[in-house]
Amino acid sequence: MKARCLIVDDEPLAIQLLEAHVSRVPMLEIVGTCTNAMDAFEMLKKHQIDLLFLDIQMPMLTGVEFLKSLQNPPKVVFTTAYREYAMEGYELDVLDYLLKPITFERFFKSINKYFDLGKSVDTTVQTSGQVGGENDYVFVNVNKKQIKVSFQDILYVESLKDYVRIHLVDQALITKDKISAFDSKLPDGFMRVHRSYLVNKAKITAYTATDIEIGRVEIPIGVSYKREVIESLK
Repeated sequence: MKARCLIVDDEPLAIQLLEAHVSRVPMLEIVGTCTNAMDAFEMLKKHQIDLLFLDIQMPMLTGVEFLKSLQNPPKVVFTTAYREYAMEGYELDVLDYLLKPITFERFFKSINKYFDLGKSVDTTVQTSGQVGGENDYVFVNVNKKQIKVSFQDILYVESLKDYVRIHLVDQALITKDKISAFDSKLPDGFMRVHRSYLVNKAKITAYTATDIEIGRVEIPIGVSYKREVIESLK
């Protein structure tokens, strides 16, 4: 599945350059572009964004101020013409810092960092209990370390062909597994809503006849799952 990108910059030419770079990478897709933080905030509420290219020097609210205001930001790449902002960017745990004018070679290094990050948390999962039961967690193998993950911290699970991405409250983990097989490892309280998604029912904040919302993330309801999902949520 492609990484969904949002570009935020008050300079149209800078946006055009990043759009051109993104278009050369098949693993990326642009969800939208914005020229200020307020519009970017609205985009983040309406769409799931995996990778945010964020200019630092913008009117009203700087990129740094905007990032600090977000509770659960996507991975962020700062873009700016000012080298002195690099240290503050890294203190905010951003993925990378690109100095304008941004070459494609340097841009592509950032993209490799993003996808290598996903590989670094390649996992295997062992089931250890039921939601609400005595053991309501799983141990997740991350880089040979068994990490305890509570079922209640899982928001939803996304299929990536032969892998699944487990979206947690504060991070996302990737494991090599089919979504159907992973579904069988989860306890009651999780529901398959689409061939590519299953969700934690306790985390659903709203739904319509066509999608489910978990916070600002919209998850589609598959046609073949629609009746069962709606009945379960009534």
